[in-house]
Order: sequence, then C-alpha cells, then structure tokens
Amino acid sequence: MRTSTVSILFSPIIVLLGAWAWVTDFVTIQGESTIYTVACNNGEWRGDTCTGALAASGRFRFRALPRRKEVLFWTPGKNEPSGRFIDCRIEDGRNWTCPPSADAPRTITLSLEHGQATHDATGRTQSFRAVSKWRWMLLRWGVPTGRTADY
Repeated sequence: MRTSTVSILFSPIIVLLGAWAWVTDFVTIQGESTIYTVACNNGEWRGDTCTGALAASGRFRFRALPRRKEVLFWTPGKNEPSGRFIDCRIEDGRNWTCPPSADAPRTITLSLEHGQATHDATGRTQSFRAVSKWRWMLLRWGVPTGRTADY
C-alpha cells in the first residue's frame, strides 16, 4: 500500500478516536477533572430525575497537586476566583478527598472517586446533579437529552 492510501484510510479513524477521547474526557490534563452539572428548569428534582427540563449549568474543574497535598478548583466561564483545599489525600487526579475549608461553599464536592464528584452529606458544599460531557454539550446547544442526571 502506498503512504497516501494508508493515510486516507487511517486519518478518519484517528480523527474519530480523538473526537471520542475529547467528548468523553478520556484524555485530560494530568491531575485535572471537570464535572458538568445540570439544573432542572420549570420543575423540581425527584432523586436524580427532573420533572421539568434539564439545562446545562456550571462546570467545576479540579486540579490535584499530590506533592503539595492540594486540590485547586474553579468554574470555567465565570469571573470568580479559584479555590483551594489543603491537606488532601490524593491518589491521582481522579481519586482524592479533602477536609472542608473556607472555600468549600464555592464548589460542589470535597472528593472525587473515579473522576466523579461525591455528594457531601454535611452540606458544606453546593448540591449538584451531573451529566457526562457530551450530554452537557448537547444541553448547552438546546438539544434535550432526557430528564435524568447521571449522578
């Protein structure tokens, strides 16, 4: 096979794999995770089901710094200062837990497990419902994706 034939055959595959990795957050900056939250418009939450319409809400980004035992967080697209947790137990960027700090009320979680934010039973953080990145993007563009949050 010629080089040009090989590149014509494999280029679409590479592009599709790259798009899939980006949409699913399979590949991220090391130590960083983003949680995509949703709101329930014109309805109320019943568990993880919205009686109205799901709408894209805030994104919460977290960066774990294992050597410093810190997790930094911020909300992309909002003009708000970043926050910081200290004295954290960090396995990696998708698995960590931190004690509450004065910044806790500005974010949604004190820990991530397998890249998913855990709900804080103490009420020190904001309550949230989350969906995958691809669902959040569709909701942001006005495309309905059901009424149930992923977690």
